[in-house]
Amino acid sequence: MKNTKYDFETVIERNNTNCLKWDLFDDDLPMWVADMDFRVAPAIEKAIQKRASHPIYGYTVVPDGLFESYINWWDRRYGLKMKKDDMAYSMGVMPSISSMIRCLTDVGDEILIQTPVYHVFFYVIEDNNRKVLENELIYENGEYRIDFDDLDEKLSRVKMMILCNPHNPVGKIWSKEDLDLIGKLCKKHDVILISDEIHCDLTDPGVKYNHFKPMDNVIRCLSPSKSFNVAGFQSSIVHATNSELLDKVKTQMHIDNSSSCNVFASAAVMAAYDESEEWLEELKEVLYENKQIVKEYLVSELPVIKLVECDATYLLWLDCSALNVSSKVLSGFLRSNQGLFLSAGIDFGKNGDNFLRMNIACPQELLRDGLGRLKAGITALTIIKR
Repeated sequence: MKNTKYDFETVIERNNTNCLKWDLFDDDLPMWVADMDFRVAPAIEKAIQKRASHPIYGYTVVPDGLFESYINWWDRRYGLKMKKDDMAYSMGVMPSISSMIRCLTDVGDEILIQTPVYHVFFYVIEDNNRKVLENELIYENGEYRIDFDDLDEKLSRVKMMILCNPHNPVGKIWSKEDLDLIGKLCKKHDVILISDEIHCDLTDPGVKYNHFKPMDNVIRCLSPSKSFNVAGFQSSIVHATNSELLDKVKTQMHIDNSSSCNVFASAAVMAAYDESEEWLEELKEVLYENKQIVKEYLVSELPVIKLVECDATYLLWLDCSALNVSSKVLSGFLRSNQGLFLSAGIDFGKNGDNFLRMNIACPQELLRDGLGRLKAGITALTIIKR
C-alpha cells in the first residue's frame, strides 16, 4: 500500500458491536453491505467525542452550519450552487425516497428503476404499494449502457423515476449526455426524477461524477454517509429548486417523522465536509489500489470471473456467467464453504443473476483473505460440479 497520512491498514474488530455487517450473520468475512471497515476521519471522531462529552443527549435541531457545509462542499468540488431554501433535512436517503413515493405518486402507480440496481429500491416501491417498472441496462462488451428507446417508452407509463448516479452496483458514472437525455425524456413525459447521488464522492482518483443539473422536476438526495462511513448517524438532505415540490416532500417527511436530527449527526456531517477532504482523497487512492488488486488477482488466479470495469463506488460487480450457476446458489455456497459473504446479483434485478457484488472498502489484509476464499470456493464448486 502507498504511504498514507491516515490509517487504512489496521483491521478493527467489529464483532459484538451490534454491527449490521459483522453481527447480523455468522459469516467469517462479510463483504456484502455497503459500509467500510476503515476507521473514520480523525476530525469526525474528534467532533463526536467532543459532543459526547456534553452529558445531555436530548432532542436537537438542525443547525444552519450543516446546510452551509453541504453548500460549500458541492460548490467547491462540483461547481453546483445550492441554496438553503432549496434543501430539507432527512434521516436518510431511503426514508426520503419513501416519503417522496407516498406524496408524489398514488397507490398502484408504476415507478421506473434501471436494473440491476440497489435492491432497496425494489422494497421501498413495493412496500408502499406501488409497482416496479424496470428499464434494464444493456450489458455489452463488459460494460453497461442505458436502453434509451425502452426508457422513452416506459416513462410514458409512470409518474416517477429513481436514478442511481453513480450507479450501484455496476459502478457507472452516467455521462453528461446520458443525464441530459434522461432529463429531456422525463420532462417530455412529465415524470418526477429522484436522483440518488449518495456514492458521488467515491470515484477513482482524478475522476468526478456528473451531477444532475437542477430542473423543476428533479429532486436530488445527498449524504456523506457512504463517502465518510457515517451511515449510523442517519443523516441526509433533499435538494430541489422547485419550491412546490420540495414543500410537498417536507410535509410528508414531517408526517413520516423522518426529518428529525440525531444528536450526533450534525457534528459528524460538518466535520466530514469541513475538515475531512484530505482524508477522502487518500481513501479514494486506497480504494483504487484495492480495485487493481482484485483486477490483477482475477486475471492471474481466477480468470473464470470477470471484473466489470467501473470508475465509482467501492462495490465491485463480478461477472460470474462462465460458471453457469445462479447467483443465489453461488453466494450461498461461498458462505457455507468459505465463510465469505458476497451479495447475490439476483437481488439487484433478474438481469443481475450472473453476477456477485463485492465490497472492497477494507484493509488489504481482509481483501486478500476474501480473494483467497473466493478462489477456494470457486475451486471447490467446480470440483463438485464435475
